[in-house]
Amino acid sequence: MKQLTYLISTLFFLIVGVSYAWAVPVCPFYQSIYWNNCVGTQTFADGGKYVGEYKGNKRNGQGTHTYASGGKYVGEYKDGEQHGQGTHTWADGGKYVGEYKDGKKNGQGTHTYASGHKYVGEYKDDKRNGQGTFTFFNGDKYVGEYMDSMMHGQGTYTYYSGAKYVGEYKDNKRHGQGTFTFPNGKKVVGDWKDDKPISN
Repeated sequence: MKQLTYLISTLFFLIVGVSYAWAVPVCPFYQSIYWNNCVGTQTFADGGKYVGEYKGNKRNGQGTHTYASGGKYVGEYKDGEQHGQGTHTWADGGKYVGEYKDGKKNGQGTHTYASGHKYVGEYKDDKRNGQGTFTFFNGDKYVGEYMDSMMHGQGTYTYYSGAKYVGEYKDNKRHGQGTFTFPNGKKVVGDWKDDKPISN
């Protein structure tokens, strides 16, 4: 009896699942027709291609945009823009995995660069803004605050040589209070401006 109940339940969920898959129809063949609550394929003059969900005649939901340049975006859309979780891969091997809003990187994300650099942290309007960790291809690492994609605020920069700076940054330069420790243990503590210590 238990086996029969299990079999009936399994068949029920399979039928419901298949019905749900059919619930999102394929969009009409002609793109001139209003596309709503359907899955469609759109090709662009430059050779790019989008395959995914449409609502209100705009890309809404899950979709894949393959660019003529060789790049690709796979993720969520809202009102025709990348919005939500997504993965953008560039032709040169670079890759971003994270949040989007209104077509731009916004929120938490990980950007792995073709050069070997890697950034993990917050974004706003396509720029590094907020807390983040940037690991350079040569082994250097910065952990701290960003503004407009530049080190700005409190941060710790560890050099591959073993040296370390802990303190304030402004526009990618050591600026304000900070401590620089050399690999041999010697320290420079005090005010900095434009990457240089200010003599007292």
